Amino acid sequence: MPNVTVSPTRMELTRLKGKLRTAQRGHKLLKDKRDELMKQFLDTVREVRALRAEVEQDLMAVHGSFTVASALMSAQAIQQALMYPKQSVELTMTTQNVMSVNVPVYKFETKTKSDADIYPYGFADTSGELDDAVDALGKVFRKMLKLAQIEKAAQLMAEEIEKTRRRVNALEYVMIPNTQEAIRYITMKLDENDRATITRLMKVKDMILKQAIDERRERDAEALAGSEAAQV
Repeated sequence: MPNVTVSPTRMELTRLKGKLRTAQRGHKLLKDKRDELMKQFLDTVREVRALRAEVEQDLMAVHGSFTVASALMSAQAIQQALMYPKQSVELTMTTQNVMSVNVPVYKFETKTKSDADIYPYGFADTSGELDDAVDALGKVFRKMLKLAQIEKAAQLMAEEIEKTRRRVNALEYVMIPNTQEAIRYITMKLDENDRATITRLMKVKDMILKQAIDERRERDAEALAGSEAAQV
């Protein structure tokens, strides 16, 4: 017996067969989607790993440059030099559809025309190491933004992979087997009904044939009796 109650009718059988075909097509499409998402997810994870290592290395270099600048300049001088930033950044976010996953795409624009025009201080009272630190920090910022973008994309892909995996498992282990079981059950019931109908028809045919034979015998017997009476 199937896990769900079904009516053993041919109309229900036709409906379940159509449902099974749709479920099997959906199962194949979802598996293909899951596999492609997994491939892109792994590529994204490798990109995240490589970019994270690069960003960490650049941040260490920035920290080293600021350390050297702090050794050559006083803390008050560095704080005063960096108090009023010269370059402002406007960040915008759009989305890109990747296998039905809307991943973010970050883009920023600066007010200054050149990325080199980022020093908010004069060069007379500051050291060259501070220039190197500010320049390196400005460059690593772009990489940090890219890292945030692909990390968010990896997170969204992982969530979509989990959703797709649950749907694939629900179709593969619940819906499709239950539908196949219901189809087998209805087919078995219809076959039993067909066999019972054939048996009833054969019995009715035998009864009609027997009745016809009995009636013919009776007519023959009456005709024979009439013939004998006429001879007498």
